[in-house]
Amino acid sequence: MESSPKIVIYHANQCDPKRCTGLKLKRLGIARTVTRTRYLPKRALVLNPFSEIALSPADRQRLAHFGVVALDCSWEHVQRVISKHVRGTSRCLPVLIAGNPVNFGKATKLTTAEAIAAALYIAGFREEAVRVLSVFTWGHTFFQLNNDLLEAYAKAKDSTEIVTVQQRFISGS
Repeated sequence: MESSPKIVIYHANQCDPKRCTGLKLKRLGIARTVTRTRYLPKRALVLNPFSEIALSPADRQRLAHFGVVALDCSWEHVQRVISKHVRGTSRCLPVLIAGNPVNFGKATKLTTAEAIAAALYIAGFREEAVRVLSVFTWGHTFFQLNNDLLEAYAKAKDSTEIVTVQQRFISGS
């Protein structure tokens, strides 16, 4: 039986700890946080918004064996963090709509928890994805807003098909 993917969050201490979704996942034992990039798992899948390869179901085995890494830092600093030789295989998430109260309805403005849940869902770890967001009062909203997209992404074969689904969504067809 396949185990649940390990969830590791690089936390840069740039947010309000009371509102930080990454720290809440840590407090609840769902994720582990690190504050230095050298402590990130070497072969994990890293959610990197600058990657040219989209996360897809083809990444399932990497997630299962090595886990997923989310970068919890300011968008203004993420490029600097990534350039510090972040270890692992980088993948970007396809377009999704935020369900969190701060950025509700905005494309690509996901919390760390939403990004992790999206990665797990697309890679075929649906129960784990639901578990990640179940600890937030708004967690179900993310799945309601993105149900059709997440299902389409989860049925894609690879990164190329993910991009095709994303382009159809953006163009409205």
